Amino acid sequence: MNKHLVYVGIGSNIEQDKYIRLAVHYLAESFGEHCQLQLSPVYKTQAVGFEGDDFFNLVASFITDLSPVEVEQTLKDIEHKNGRRRDQEKFSARTLDIDLLLYDQEIINNNSISVPRDEIEKYAFVLSPLADLAPNLIHPQTQQSMSEMWQKLSKQSHAGELQKIDFNWS
Repeated sequence: MNKHLVYVGIGSNIEQDKYIRLAVHYLAESFGEHCQLQLSPVYKTQAVGFEGDDFFNLVASFITDLSPVEVEQTLKDIEHKNGRRRDQEKFSARTLDIDLLLYDQEIINNNSISVPRDEIEKYAFVLSPLADLAPNLIHPQTQQSMSEMWQKLSKQSHAGELQKIDFNWS
């Protein structure tokens, strides 16, 4: 079986402490005890695209033998178990949002999956924790390291809205 290195973005702005902990619990449970789950620091940021409570965001990485489609389905299942509703507007409050950001160095663009996610290049709340977790990781499209990409993005004004928090994991 081939092993694949996966990075996912995790966010919540409803009962953030509870749902961030549950997301990590379900990731570990779903992908197995040998998945080598690693977590970035947690950041607090304002809601983007709508008025709402602040989001808590982080990035997790793990090893899996599942295909990208199977990983994506597992992430949607975790969201669903945690009250994520898909019948709401794209930019709205949510218990849990887990996005497949990277799957090895693959570039996939089809009806169900877009990897790498374009949010990596657009949003500080995605790129900053990703750069924390894997600063030397090379983006498969830009061919820049996450730390290089973060240095460029952090010079833009919205990067200052990120606040690293001391997250209570217990």
